[in-house]
Amino acid sequence: MTAIELGRTVAVVGTGTMGQGIAQVALVAGHPVRLYDAAEGRAAEAARAIGARLDRLVEKGRLDAAGRDAARARLHPATSTAELADSALVIEAILEQLDAKQKLFAELESVVPDDCLLATNTSSLSVTAVAGALRLPGRFVGLHFFNPAPLLPLVEVVQGHATDPAAADRAQATVAAWGKTPVRSADAPGFIVNRVARPFYAEAFRLLEERAADPATLDAVLRESGGFAMGPFELTDLIGQDVNEAVTRSVYDSFFQDPKFRPSLAQRRLVEAGLLGRKSGRGWYDYADGAERPAPHTAEPAPAPASVAVHAKPAGPAAVLREMIEEAGIKVTRDRTPGISEGFIRLPGGACLALTDGTPATGEIEPFIRFDLALDYRAATRIALAPSQHATPEQVREAVGLFQALGKRVSVVDDVPGMIVARTVAMIVDFAVDAAARGVASPEDIDTAMRLGVNYPGGPFEWAERLGAHWLWDLLDSMHHQSPGGRYAPSWALRRRADIERQVL
Repeated sequence: MTAIELGRTVAVVGTGTMGQGIAQVALVAGHPVRLYDAAEGRAAEAARAIGARLDRLVEKGRLDAAGRDAARARLHPATSTAELADSALVIEAILEQLDAKQKLFAELESVVPDDCLLATNTSSLSVTAVAGALRLPGRFVGLHFFNPAPLLPLVEVVQGHATDPAAADRAQATVAAWGKTPVRSADAPGFIVNRVARPFYAEAFRLLEERAADPATLDAVLRESGGFAMGPFELTDLIGQDVNEAVTRSVYDSFFQDPKFRPSLAQRRLVEAGLLGRKSGRGWYDYADGAERPAPHTAEPAPAPASVAVHAKPAGPAAVLREMIEEAGIKVTRDRTPGISEGFIRLPGGACLALTDGTPATGEIEPFIRFDLALDYRAATRIALAPSQHATPEQVREAVGLFQALGKRVSVVDDVPGMIVARTVAMIVDFAVDAAARGVASPEDIDTAMRLGVNYPGGPFEWAERLGAHWLWDLLDSMHHQSPGGRYAPSWALRRRADIERQVL
């Protein structure tokens, strides 16, 4: 793959935050850059803003003064598309409207040479549809940068239905030469990141609608037990509720209203009320001066049990808990209750404590308390518990005290199938495995995209390997039976992976 030569011009059309960021990336890499915006004066204004950012890079020691001056000399605002005629690559970053993009590229195609690559930065529209009216659709690709483009390394290189693979190869090599990490995606709704990430938001909003817990508690559990950098409520407040919901609705409509991608009514009401997050001063949280951030619900300190009995061993992903309990100085004996195959911990008061498996604790006859998945039980600082209606307050306190003895904060949440981290991670893995099976992207590119694009603590295929595809499939299958309708029906691709895994085991 050969990148576009540094002496060739890169043009950026659209000079908002994303357009400026992309232009800065190409400029610092060494290309002459032309900026164009249909609004009079915007391109010159954007050039000044980029120049100011180059000054800040010099102040921070990330660019020397000579490099800054050379970059400024290569930056040229344009007043018409005719001035883009010498471009080797044109990247569009205008509003997300199909007809506007199609009109722009039809105009560009009459100006630039036939060997010029044309690229859209769209995050939600079909690359194939944008290129549909072009004379030479083979040279058209998607280059989806993430905001802020100068800082975030990921770029999704999207190959439309009519894209020449050589054009996609050239685009991929070019962004790699700019210091970015490209991943290859087919032209499918949401590409990689916006497709696979949907459950991170959707399951949290559904848990809120199910009254499992409040936003602060759900965020805390996903951060402190799941290892995610931000919870979905605080993250969508940062992104903008309108922006996040628009992507969700676009993906949902593109999949012909598949229930797996169904948007949230709770988020819709927030958008309708104009509570868009940080930019409006209030979203799920209040950002007014002096407003206090609500604290997650955290159980009061409770005494640790002197001993527990383990039946078989805690289910797969939680197997390390026995070792951790012994290290905490709590005596571990063996529970010999006949006729029970599931691994669980028997508390002194008689209640069973077990990892969620997709079925609610309330479905059990005896006192039962489910605990949530942690992607790393040793590193996790919080655990969620969901007791059945048969569990007494004293039995719940025993479970709380046990996990507190392991150094964890504890959130007691309502009893819902799959709890919080487990159902979220299982859905993300299922979406990822299904995407790979449908040829959207390779497993390696999907893992890279989710780590770099949305800062996940690991890739979905990495999680599938560590947790076990059979455990994830069983959890989703149980949830599907609890909530029929298709949302939680595990994909055939995950089932196949789970069956192969069981044969090996």
